[in-house]
Amino acid sequence: MSFDEIIDRFGTHSVKWDMMEKIYGVPAEDGIAMWVADMDFRPPQCVSDAIGKMQSQGVYGYYGDETAYREAICWWMKERHGWDVEADAIFTTHGLVNGTALCVDAYTKPGDGVVLTTPVYHAFARVIKAAGRDVVECPLALNDGRYEMDFAAWDAQMKGHETMFILCSPHNPGGRVWTREELQGVADFCKRHDLILVSDEIHHDLVYPGHTHIPMTNVDASILDRLVMMTATTKTFNIAGSHSGNVIVPDEALRAKFAGRMAALGISANSFGLYMAEAAYTPAGAEWVDGLITYLDGNRKILDAAIADIPGVGSMALEATYLSWVNFADTGMPREDFTRRVEQDARICVNHGTTFGKGGDTFLRFNIATPRARVEEAAARLRAAFSDLQ
Repeated sequence: MSFDEIIDRFGTHSVKWDMMEKIYGVPAEDGIAMWVADMDFRPPQCVSDAIGKMQSQGVYGYYGDETAYREAICWWMKERHGWDVEADAIFTTHGLVNGTALCVDAYTKPGDGVVLTTPVYHAFARVIKAAGRDVVECPLALNDGRYEMDFAAWDAQMKGHETMFILCSPHNPGGRVWTREELQGVADFCKRHDLILVSDEIHHDLVYPGHTHIPMTNVDASILDRLVMMTATTKTFNIAGSHSGNVIVPDEALRAKFAGRMAALGISANSFGLYMAEAAYTPAGAEWVDGLITYLDGNRKILDAAIADIPGVGSMALEATYLSWVNFADTGMPREDFTRRVEQDARICVNHGTTFGKGGDTFLRFNIATPRARVEEAAARLRAAFSDLQ
C-alpha cells in the first residue's frame, strides 16, 4: 500500500477528525488533526482480508477456539521481540485502557497508591482516580532534552501505601526506548517497595532504527512473580476501533487473580479484534510494519526540521512511537500563547501537555502518523505561525 494516500475520514465517526472542531475549535475545513493516537493509514491487506472473509461468511457470532489466535501472538512476540510467551498466560481485554483498569481492580484496593512516571499517557491517571486509588506522580528528569529515570528522588517520595507501578515502555509521550539498565532500575525499585509492575508495551513494534525495545519479561526473572505485561495489535496496525488488547501474566498466582476479575465482570473478547490480530501477527503483517517504520522515520525528520527552525522550540528525539513531544519552554511564552499559535494560527489540532501530568506544562504532542503531504503542510504552518521568532 501507499502511505501517501489521503483518506477522507470526515463523517466516519472518527474522534480524531470529526471531533477536532467541536473540542478544540480547529476548523474542520482546513484543520490538520494531529492529536488522537491513531494513524491515517489503512491497515495491512492481510487484516482487511480477514474482515472481508468474515463479511463474506455473513454471520457475526461468538468466537471459539482461540488456539490459532494465541499461537499468532506467541509467534510474533518470539519473532519480533525474542520473548517466549506461554499461551495460557494471555488474557484478551477491550483494549489496554481496559487492561490497565482491570489490573488496578485486580491487584490494588481503594486508597492504594499507583506510581506513574510523569508526564505519561493520560488514561492511566484517569482510570486510577476513577477506581478510588491515589495517583503517585514520580516525575521523569529532563536532561538535555531527554527523559531519564530518577530513582533516588522517587525512593524519597514513597509513603508506603503504594502497591503498583505502571511503566510505559516505550514511553508515551516522550518516545523514549528504555535501556536495559533503566528497566533493571525499574525492576529493582518495584522490589524495594514491594510493587506490582504493570508494563504497558503497546508501542513496542514502533521503534526507529538504532534502538531496540526490550520486553520487561526479558530483564529480570526475579520479578516475574510481580510482573504483568500489556501488548496489543491496535497501535501497531491501526485497528484501535477493534478495542482489543492482551494482558499477559507470567505468574500463576497473579494470573488466577486476573482471571477472577475478568470472570466477575463478565468480560469476553470481541471476535473482530481476534480475527484481525491473528491476521496481523504474520509475515505479511511484519513486512507492512517494517515499511511503516521507514515512512514514519521520514515524517519524523520533516517535523523535527521545522521545529528546529523555530527559536526556543525543541522536539524530543523520537526513539519510538509516532507521537512527537515538542517543548515550547524556551520561547518564554505562556502556555495559552504557544497553544493558540499552533491551534488557531497554524490550524493544527494537538494534545496539550498538561493532560500528561507533572512536567507536561510546556509541551504539545503531535501525531505524525499521517500522509507526508500533511506533515509537510503542518511544518510549513508552524514555521509561519512562529515566523516572528525566526
